[in-house]
Formats: sequence, C-alpha cells, structure tokens
Amino acid sequence: MSELWSLFLSAAFVDNMPLALFLGLCTFLALSKRPESAIGLGVAITGVMGVTVPLNQLIYSLLLAPGAWAWAGLPELDPSYLALIAFIGVIAATVQFLEMLLDRFFPAIHAAFGVFLPLLTVQCAILAGSLFMVERSFTLPEAAFFGLGSGAGFAVAVVMLSAVRARLAYADLPAGLRGLGITFVLAGLMSLGFAAFAQMVAAQ
Repeated sequence: MSELWSLFLSAAFVDNMPLALFLGLCTFLALSKRPESAIGLGVAITGVMGVTVPLNQLIYSLLLAPGAWAWAGLPELDPSYLALIAFIGVIAATVQFLEMLLDRFFPAIHAAFGVFLPLLTVQCAILAGSLFMVERSFTLPEAAFFGLGSGAGFAVAVVMLSAVRARLAYADLPAGLRGLGITFVLAGLMSLGFAAFAQMVAAQ
C-alpha cells in the first residue's frame, strides 16, 4: 500500500502535469483567473483521470495488449494500434457524462467552464495519463492511484495559480506584464518550485 501512495505523491508533485511535464497548459492558464473556476477544473480533471486511467488500463490489458486474445486461440493478434482511439473514446464518454451531471446539478460551475468543458475530451494531460499508464506497464491499482494523483496534482497547481492571480488583480503591475504576461511568469516560478520535489526524490 505504501508503494501505491508513493506513486500517488510522485504523480501529484514530481510528475506534475502542468508544472513538470508542461501538459494541459491551455486550460491551466485559461481557467486560473478565478479560484472558483480553478477549483471546478481541478475537481473535473481529478474525476475524469481517476475514472479514465484505470478504465483504459482494463481495456488495454484485456483487449488491446499484444497477446491479450491468447485465450481465444489468437496469441499472435496485436490490436495495440487501436489504443489511442479507444482511450480517446473512453475520455470523450466520461467528459460527456460529467458535462451532463454539471449541467443538471451544478449549472453555475457548468456555465463557468463554458467551451472549456467539452475541450477536456482533447485535453493532453488527461490523455497523457492513459499513455503513461501503458508506457510504464501499470497494474489496475497502480493506474487508479496514478490517475487520481495526476488529477490531484493538476488541481493543486491550478488552484495555487488562481489564488496568486486573484491577489495580483489589485497590484500595480507594469503594462507589459498585465494579464497573460504575469501568468507565464508565475507558472514558471511555480514550475521551479515543483522541480525541487524531483530533486528531493533523486537525492534519496
């Protein structure tokens, strides 16, 4: 169990999607203007990754991995080239289900997302979670903890950035740094901070 928690923490902080691997920066920057929308984005990505990564692990290991059809007398069958299409399909269905839930029960959050909620279907950080799962040969429990850890790390990063941006809204910044300029600076500084976690792990 300790190994699974170590994987969770590593996915959240060492391999942080937006700040260490620079994935999902589009929604990370666009929806970090207000803490409310940032919290909603963090919860949505954590939920989607927590569902899709282990579900895609099951689909890949049972149907798409090389030799997965040996039980049917087809050990040479290798449908792994369909993995990308299958992963995107699972992610699209999960995002659509999430959109319907938010529209029905949380209309304010649904309105805050706007066009960015459907775009979670092609959010590179979410797809990367499933691709890393295949590359690193995770088991089902490992995939579940990795998916939740990656989503939680994204949520922590976007909420932190939104909190700082909310405070800087009242700051007297130079004209060239207002808006997206200072956001890139903040994201870079946060990335340097998260890089310390990787150095701590490497030193052990």
